[in-house]
Amino acid sequence: MKINFLVLMAAVFILTGCGDSSKPGTAANTFSNTVNAPTEYLGTIVKARLSAEKSIDTISINQAITYFSEAEGRYPTNLDELVTKRHLHAIPKPPYGTKFVYDAATGTVKVVKE
Repeated sequence: MKINFLVLMAAVFILTGCGDSSKPGTAANTFSNTVNAPTEYLGTIVKARLSAEKSIDTISINQAITYFSEAEGRYPTNLDELVTKRHLHAIPKPPYGTKFVYDAATGTVKVVKE
């Protein structure tokens, strides 16, 4: 009886030890994730910063367009008119790799990739 139990336990240990070690959560993948974590973290920070810059710049330009429209009774023909009429001190620079697109018909500004 003792021998049967030992043989059964040995078979269980052998069968559970066999398997695909490339599944998520194994030691190899955990090490890889740990090595890549700093670069992934920095990439996420950069994306969040660019998103915040786009939002803040777009909001400030849209507010200036609203004030211009209330004062003049029309939308500006271009963004430079906001500066000449003193609704903005200067047109903010868009984040790297993007540009502002102004639609004079609707008075909206969008940030798009170049």
